[in-house]
Amino acid sequence: MSKSSTSPKVVNKTWSPTVKSWILSSIAAAFVVSGWFFDPYDTLLSTNSYILCSESNNIYTVDEFKPRVECISIMGSTIVDTGSFGTRSITCSLQEAQLELTQTFKAEVTARHLSRNGLSLYLPSWASRIIAPKVFTVDPKSIVVPGLADAHAHILEYGFMMELSLATTSSVEDVIQRVKDYILAHPDVMNDKTRWIEGMGWDQTKWAGAQFPTAADLNKDPLLQGRPISLSRVDVHAKWVSPRVLELMGELPDKVDGGSIIRDADGKPTGIFVDHAMELIPTPEWTEDRMTGFFDTAMRDALAHGLTSIHDAMAFPEHIMFFKQKADEGKLPNRLYLMGHVKSGNYWGAQIPHLIDYGKQGRLNVRSVKLVTDGALGSWGAALIEPYSDKKDFKGLILTPPKELASLVHQFWKDNFQVNIHCIGDYANKVTLDIFEDIIGNYGGNATEWRPRIEHAQVMTLDDLHRLGKLGVLASVQPTHATSDMAYAETRLGPERIKGAYAYQTLLQVSHQNILPLGSDFPVEGINPLLGFYAAIARIYVDGTSPHGTTGWYPNEKLTRAQALKGMTLDAAYAAFAEKEIGSLTPGKKSDFVVFDHDIMTVPFADILKAKVSATVIDGKVVYGAL
Repeated sequence: MSKSSTSPKVVNKTWSPTVKSWILSSIAAAFVVSGWFFDPYDTLLSTNSYILCSESNNIYTVDEFKPRVECISIMGSTIVDTGSFGTRSITCSLQEAQLELTQTFKAEVTARHLSRNGLSLYLPSWASRIIAPKVFTVDPKSIVVPGLADAHAHILEYGFMMELSLATTSSVEDVIQRVKDYILAHPDVMNDKTRWIEGMGWDQTKWAGAQFPTAADLNKDPLLQGRPISLSRVDVHAKWVSPRVLELMGELPDKVDGGSIIRDADGKPTGIFVDHAMELIPTPEWTEDRMTGFFDTAMRDALAHGLTSIHDAMAFPEHIMFFKQKADEGKLPNRLYLMGHVKSGNYWGAQIPHLIDYGKQGRLNVRSVKLVTDGALGSWGAALIEPYSDKKDFKGLILTPPKELASLVHQFWKDNFQVNIHCIGDYANKVTLDIFEDIIGNYGGNATEWRPRIEHAQVMTLDDLHRLGKLGVLASVQPTHATSDMAYAETRLGPERIKGAYAYQTLLQVSHQNILPLGSDFPVEGINPLLGFYAAIARIYVDGTSPHGTTGWYPNEKLTRAQALKGMTLDAAYAAFAEKEIGSLTPGKKSDFVVFDHDIMTVPFADILKAKVSATVIDGKVVYGAL
């Protein structure tokens, strides 16, 4: 992108004496103005006052009154105007030389921009037109959209996974090779067999046979033998540990409430621990230095992909204090909306502070909590009303008993916390809706003010899909979960139950607020928000295929591009009580926006993921790339 400019044009035109006099006086006065106003104006511009334009009208505002505009005007951290522009040239001949004077008029934007800056108080109208604001124009093929939000993610966990990512592994052997490469690349780990090795991202459903691995698998290679190794499944609802870890754990309980210890035919632990059983594994706590490294990695990658706002879906008290310190230091490069969480069945609201627009930059908010009802579909942990279609004697795991969950939700509501609950299976969703309905119907809960959220809303009965909308409960969904799970989801759920699963268009239509916030659940899925955009509108793999062909998996549940963009901007802002400050390019809101080098709103599906971020802007300042 480059600054806009207008080339002089020679126009053979005879001007009246009045016009000639006006032009000559303007030229003369410009020398005076340059001394009086240009320097202060440059100072004003240094505080982020400028206009961004797209000659192809490719600024998508997500503002229903002006959905597409040519220009937005930025003053400091705020959008002050949006509109269009036009140009004209003025040329005259003098006695001894031809003077070319080209003026560019930004019809809707520039005059109001100057007025807001106060320059119009001191300059005549002709001078205001000459001294126009600094203008940046994007390439005609580019697109400008509001800053993108991820309505469900895990910030520090993303940095953790990137240390040893097991994503894209296609077999146990692949995982072993990744672990070996990690050891060989880290001499401190190589030379100390007591150092824990932790990784994340394996998914047995993508391997031949789709069976859980075992601890013995992590003892086959001499380099791995005797080392404490703990590898989290991609959904973080199961861990796979080495024989050395089993030795350190000692005797294990026969049962774990809300969890499973997978055992072989002889009753011996295989090395797979699901949900609450993972808490038995004695992995070391994260140090502040490690958290800083995780944070830096996540922020770097988030900004590079156009994320300006992130809802962290499980912020433990120590994580909140870490983020709070960053906010105090003015070192939050992104807007963070944290959902507090404590692993306890007893009320823990006193451990979670209320923070609104907190910190030097005003970018940290804590006003919600995250509760967990069940596990994940990929590890058979999602709680179902009827048994799994491929595991006839099992209905999944309830991680928080219904009575305990109800007690917690009621108390958090009384203490003015937004309550966001992880629900995957149809039973988990039913239990949660029962609790929300009780508070809204019998205790005076106002869904519009409280904004309770179901995180995932992944498998629901058709009745509960409509009940959710009627109650005004928000469904916070992750479109890439549909494309990640579509190879096995119907095998798990059967042909009838699948009709209420990953039902994004239905969830949007039943919402009386017309709101469907979208996220990724990174690092469970990729951090690039275009992956979610693509999955939402296409419901196909990145190679263009799906179990139902190239038209997409259950294509009736696709979102339109406009719906998906709104879900990643304004709807996500609403879910965080921030729709008046961010989420659309509307005058009065924060100047958060992203420039992509391809128009994701019009290019073929196959080209969406080719789009790259040219610039990410927060509070009017470029935090990634360049204008």
